[in-house]
Amino acid sequence: MTAILAIETSCDETAAAVITNGPAIKSNIVASQIDLHAQYGGVFPEVASRAHAESISTVVGQAMTEAELTFDDLDAIAVTQGPGLVGSLLVGINFAKGLALATGLPLLGINHLEGHVYSLWLAPDFVEVEFPVLVVIVSGGHSELVVMRGHGLYQRIGGTIDDAAGEAFDKVGRLLGLPFPGGPAIEGAARTGAIDAYDFPRAKTDGSYDLSFSGLKTAVMRAATVPPSGRRRGKLERRAEKRAPLRDDINVSDVAAAFQDALTDALVTSACRAARDFKVNAVYLSGGVSANQMLREKLSARLRLPVFFPPLFLCTDNAAMIGAAAHFRYQAGHRSPLDFEARASWRLSEDIYAD
Repeated sequence: MTAILAIETSCDETAAAVITNGPAIKSNIVASQIDLHAQYGGVFPEVASRAHAESISTVVGQAMTEAELTFDDLDAIAVTQGPGLVGSLLVGINFAKGLALATGLPLLGINHLEGHVYSLWLAPDFVEVEFPVLVVIVSGGHSELVVMRGHGLYQRIGGTIDDAAGEAFDKVGRLLGLPFPGGPAIEGAARTGAIDAYDFPRAKTDGSYDLSFSGLKTAVMRAATVPPSGRRRGKLERRAEKRAPLRDDINVSDVAAAFQDALTDALVTSACRAARDFKVNAVYLSGGVSANQMLREKLSARLRLPVFFPPLFLCTDNAAMIGAAAHFRYQAGHRSPLDFEARASWRLSEDIYAD
């Protein structure tokens, strides 16, 4: 049996998991920081890294205890190397390096986005199909369309040119006075709203597979908030406009429903066009926004290909997905040097481990 301890601290979740052959989850522990960051309406980097430092030893210990394994039973240690918040990444990386030095186990630095891809392999109903497949990664920091041509072989064909999908959910949620994170809050509010109450725009990106949500966010702001005065506005006033009060006649549920409809339309349209153009055999949807039920339903309805989603508990950041990606990297013989550095930016591409 191959067993890998995986650690994830790329943003605001301190997570550790043990993954065995399959890959299969032996344990999966996540310490969430949502309550810490709710007061800021988003993730505060310094608070996140401090919370990781306080929690990581306990979380890793819980993962090992739940897996009923000792370090002598492990074959490798994996950790998220990037992309993410550098301060947060360094907490996990340095802890993993210390464990590797103390135990003599090999270390694997894993791309967080690749972890989201391999969260699909942990789903009970997942059936691996012949490559190529289209991977759609949608989360708070990323919106990526990637053609996966084999294990570890990726061709990025599109992505957001401004806000990521999850970021747009958070910003619109904050605008509407909904709790953080915005994705679940907007989805909840939208259940009683009318999607045709507003005709929000779907950005056109000149025939590419790229995405844009800043115009949609601005349209929501203009529709839902008190308009500014007609006089010329300065820079500080334009900033304040982002925190403008909601109009008295606004139905938050209607705005949430129309916004969610527009954002998911944009994602599905790009994904369907890419799936057709690249003649893929399936579509894999992953990342935090992949938990959105409307997105899942639209994608499944508009494609005649198999569409796979991770279980809800693996949509948001977790260490099990990092361990699943590490499982395939370990089997392929990949190892990382102990002096590797955190990577705040790190796109999936065909030369992902070339350096």
